[in-house]
Amino acid sequence: MTKVVKKAEKSWKPMTANCCSVEDSIILGINFRNKSHTSDLMSKNIAPLPSFRRLAYSGHLSNLSSCSSQRINEDLAQSFGPDLIDFQLSELKAITQNFSRSFLLGEGGFGKVHKGYVDDNFKSGLKAQAVAVKHLDIEGLQGHKEWLSEVIFLGQLKHQNLVRLIGYCCEEEERLLVYEFMPRGSLENHLFKRLSSSLPWGSRLKIAIGAAKGLAFLHGAETPIIYRDFKTSNILLDSDFTAKLSDFGLAKMGPEGSNTHVTTRVMGTYGYAAPEYVSTGHLTTKSDVYSFGVVLLELLTGRRSMEKSRPKGEQHLVDWTRPYLSSSRKLRYIMDPRLGGQYSVKGTKEIAQLALRCMSLNPKDRPKMPLVVQALEGLQTYKDMAIASGLWPPPNSKKSRVNGVSIKGRSYYKPSPITPSRKT
Repeated sequence: MTKVVKKAEKSWKPMTANCCSVEDSIILGINFRNKSHTSDLMSKNIAPLPSFRRLAYSGHLSNLSSCSSQRINEDLAQSFGPDLIDFQLSELKAITQNFSRSFLLGEGGFGKVHKGYVDDNFKSGLKAQAVAVKHLDIEGLQGHKEWLSEVIFLGQLKHQNLVRLIGYCCEEEERLLVYEFMPRGSLENHLFKRLSSSLPWGSRLKIAIGAAKGLAFLHGAETPIIYRDFKTSNILLDSDFTAKLSDFGLAKMGPEGSNTHVTTRVMGTYGYAAPEYVSTGHLTTKSDVYSFGVVLLELLTGRRSMEKSRPKGEQHLVDWTRPYLSSSRKLRYIMDPRLGGQYSVKGTKEIAQLALRCMSLNPKDRPKMPLVVQALEGLQTYKDMAIASGLWPPPNSKKSRVNGVSIKGRSYYKPSPITPSRKT
């Protein structure tokens, strides 16, 4: 595991314009400093935790044209200095061959993401590397707010399990972001889109640990940051399958002082959102913990959190898996068949139990993310491996479907040779 290097931060210069607000206020002014924790885990594995202060802004984005791109760029340059690069649109067109389809990496609610290449002579202080360029498909004003939120959060937050923001582009109504390129793509692609061979058990565990560390870092701030959109498509993987959280457009500052929650519009992705957040709009760090539990289920089963094409009782992953998670004998019925039975039986049992705790209907019963990291890291020493394919029908069933496979009879056992897992 790469050791996190602590770096001294220069003093913060806040923005002064009144046109750059995210919801009711902008979150600015991050001063990195050590914060004492009783947990050895936090001091050993999590980077120095940031403390935040709010700088409230008057004015709203009622009219994007009322705030010039030049003024926004001046404010961002004053705040971030050389830490973020202010790209010109023409430069980003050049490195992506005018946003060619052959360079397209993906497309989501924000817009399209293209791969680009920069050399040593492209920009002062920027080394030769591949980058990912996210181009906002701006519709109305929310897109600009999400773009600005990403610049503000990722421009200041530095951690090995958060994707690194290199720079931004703001020209008239064009909004773009430039990130480090993540060669393995998203966890979603590996689990569900069948673009590559199945992720081995060791890689899945490593990814879960990395993503958990990213959330623990966010939640560990003096004023916690709630990610609000934790899901497989927002977990990106580098060349050695280190997980990094991306897309901070919906991130939100957590409650301060005696407040227990933040009340906000319900935003995120159905299937991952905590039930109390959906019903009340009350947002806490425990909302992220619930979403993490859902992703653990996806890693175990190889199924999406929500699939309308499944039989009625199997469409919602949480509801379908819950009866199987408390028993190792039942758990094998829902394990991802693409694992070929090559997984730690003890490890999957403990992850299933952890997922249940993360998805508790009572948010207070959900564990904090540093404890989740600790629990997952403890599973790395397990060496036991199942020897069957993982396909069994549920008990007392003459015919059933397990992970989409129709199985007849009382049992289905297919030996699978154990081969060395991919080194992670």
